[in-house]
Amino acid sequence: MNTSSVSSVEKMQTQRVDRFLQVLGWVTDRLDLNVPPIVEMDYLRSLPPGTLGHAWAEHLDANSLSPFVRGPRRQQLHDGIHVLTGYDIDPVGEAEVQAFLLGAKFRLANMLIGLGALRGIQRQRRQQIPALSHAAVRSRLLTAYHRGRNAHFDPDTWQPEKLWARSLVEVQADFGI
Repeated sequence: MNTSSVSSVEKMQTQRVDRFLQVLGWVTDRLDLNVPPIVEMDYLRSLPPGTLGHAWAEHLDANSLSPFVRGPRRQQLHDGIHVLTGYDIDPVGEAEVQAFLLGAKFRLANMLIGLGALRGIQRQRRQQIPALSHAAVRSRLLTAYHRGRNAHFDPDTWQPEKLWARSLVEVQADFGI
C-alpha cells in the first residue's frame, strides 16, 4: 500500500467530518441550541498534570484539535468523553464513544453518528488500510456500550467545569468509568 492512498483516504474522511460539522452547526444555529464556549484551553493547560482539565488540553493538543467553542453543550463536551473513556479519535474510537453514550443514555443522534463512524471503518477496509476485523470492531463496540450502561454517567448533566481541577482517575472512579 502506498502512502498517497492513505493520505487521500484520510483527506476524504477529514472532508466528510468537516461537512458533517458544518451541517451540525447550521442545524444548531437554526434551532438556537448554541451555548457560550465551555472549554478554555489556557486555563486547562495551566492545571496540574493528572487533572481532568489538563488531560483534556493534552488530548486536544496531542491530536492537533481545537475545542468546540460553539454548538450545544453536549457537542462542546464531546472531547471530554474521549478523555474519560480513553477512546481514540479514529473511526473505531469515535464509534466506541457513540456506543458508550448509547449505553449511558440513549439518544438517536448517537446512533446516527455511530453509524457514520462505522461507514468510515468500512471505507478504510475497501481502501485496504489495515483495520480490525468485523468481529473485533463488534466486540469493542459492545464493550463500550456495556461500559456506558454500567457507568454512573449522564452526558446531559455532567459538569466538567466543576471537575477540571480534580484528578482524572478520581473523576473516572466517581462515574464508574
